[in-house]
Amino acid sequence: MTRYFEVQQRDGAARIGKLLLKQTIRTPYIIDTRSLSSPQSPIIDGGSLWKYGTFEKAEEHLRELRKIAGEDAIIILPHQDLTPDAPHEIAPRSAESSEFESVGATGTVCISGQKVKEHDLYVMEGAGCLENNARLFLSTLTGMRREISPDAAIYAPNICTPENLAMLAYLGIDVFDSTRAITAAYSDIYLTTAGKFHLDSLAELPCRCNACSSTDPASMMAMDRKSRAMLLEQHNINAIEAEAALVREKIRRGMLREYAEGQCRVHPWLTALLRLSDAEYDYMESKSPIARNNELIATCSESQNRVEIVRFARRIQERYTPPHADILLLLPCSAKKPYSTSNSHWKFINALGKNRKYVHEVIITSPLGIVPRELELTYPAAHYDTTVTGHWDAEEKEWVSACLENYLSQHRYTAIVAHVEDAYRQICEMVATRIGISMIYTSLGNVTSQESLKKLSETVSALSTGRKRSHEQTQKDLMKAVADFQFGKGTGERLVPDDSTIRGPFPKHQVFVGKKQLVTLIPQYGTLAITIDGAKALIGQGKYIVEIDDFVPRGSLLAPGVVDADPLIRPNDEVLVSGKNAIAVGRANMSGDEMKRSTRGVAVDLRHVIKIEG
Repeated sequence: MTRYFEVQQRDGAARIGKLLLKQTIRTPYIIDTRSLSSPQSPIIDGGSLWKYGTFEKAEEHLRELRKIAGEDAIIILPHQDLTPDAPHEIAPRSAESSEFESVGATGTVCISGQKVKEHDLYVMEGAGCLENNARLFLSTLTGMRREISPDAAIYAPNICTPENLAMLAYLGIDVFDSTRAITAAYSDIYLTTAGKFHLDSLAELPCRCNACSSTDPASMMAMDRKSRAMLLEQHNINAIEAEAALVREKIRRGMLREYAEGQCRVHPWLTALLRLSDAEYDYMESKSPIARNNELIATCSESQNRVEIVRFARRIQERYTPPHADILLLLPCSAKKPYSTSNSHWKFINALGKNRKYVHEVIITSPLGIVPRELELTYPAAHYDTTVTGHWDAEEKEWVSACLENYLSQHRYTAIVAHVEDAYRQICEMVATRIGISMIYTSLGNVTSQESLKKLSETVSALSTGRKRSHEQTQKDLMKAVADFQFGKGTGERLVPDDSTIRGPFPKHQVFVGKKQLVTLIPQYGTLAITIDGAKALIGQGKYIVEIDDFVPRGSLLAPGVVDADPLIRPNDEVLVSGKNAIAVGRANMSGDEMKRSTRGVAVDLRHVIKIEG
């Protein structure tokens, strides 16, 4: 059981945690490497078994160390130090270190494939040897995460520098040390977030910390070697500590991904780590919130592969059912979000006029691919910003065309009107050719020109002879689409039944059945908040449910109170809480898998709780 570490905030795999030791420590945290041997340190290395010779002597030393340090210090249990490529046949011997008896907070070296007891801290053995081997580093880390408790901290020794800390934290590392900062100083290497510099190559110091503010490279080179190393060490540690503080702030704001995309350009292995982590979709997606409070900034090719964007595209493929309409209208995106509030889309809407009720609108956009009008509020469709140059690269075109092709292969229309130009039209033409369909193009050089809008109006008017939707049905289609996107196909029928009514103006729609309110559309995220009556309607579907025992939760549901949880649940998801004595609704703070396996932390922030009368 994890007793001394608690995750408090999450940003994907990155976390801000709290180590509840003799002094409270916030992660991501930098250990002073030299303090690891001190019994007064909050984190202590129990030492190498090679030094003690026998397990008995190591265990005796461990007892003495615990007596001095107390229970509120993490002692990394004595271990056999092995390189990552050590033969597998000797690994079981080192795993015996986890059998040391020790009270209080403990850590252990994690060896892949070896079952270990539960600890508060796990050491990623040989992490420093894995630098520049992005594939092996990532597979080692994800392997550890699968084997250990989700609320245990991971310590990667001898690898952290200011340039790589953000990326390593983004992947899920909680604890680092100052080894690289110290050794670099004794090699006259000056560390920065933009990379490392040999001191004699610098004309000036690009830092104004207390070690740098009153000197310059020439003066430092004139010092004796020891004095120079001490000053460089002070700067290097300052640089790492400052970066750790910045990373914690980025996690709090939910913007570490954007920062990591910038930092990955400093070194090729960091770029490789980011790209390979995107390929580990299941690992990253299970930890990524369903919605964030901040704008998603997409400024590079890697942005296209981030979890939120891929998940949005997949859910349209797997969960979205379009409304009944014969005419599909393809439109370009707009800088202003949601699209329907933009000047260009108002012009499209006015051009459609009364014939809009015959049309289903889908917006083409990079990097999201396609956005049905019903989902234009749903994160991240109304929450992203991207670089606009008028030029789309080949990868963008291929990604967006693949999304459109998949959609048109699944859903058929009597007529497809494409009111697009430039790259948008190229994408439409590519897709039409691939799947052998025809499209009607209505733009005459500029999608918002009077001539183009007139042609759009005339074309749609001539085609508007089939099925049409009333204003109320359009509102219901929107709410059903959001429900399916959020909870899975079929949910819309349960939460927006035929006898329901929609109240409230867009975008603050509410669904009522008689006098009972089932859901409310939350404009901030474009997701649904469920009432207790909505939970009762949805609970039969068996999804997004957190099961608890025979108690009535209040305010927050803690992880130890969770009996079971749907593995589909992601942070910030709307969830249903079901127990023998209570039913509740709220917002998840962690994934369903994490709820089941964690022993500390808030699992669900509850909004409504109803006691079940026996």
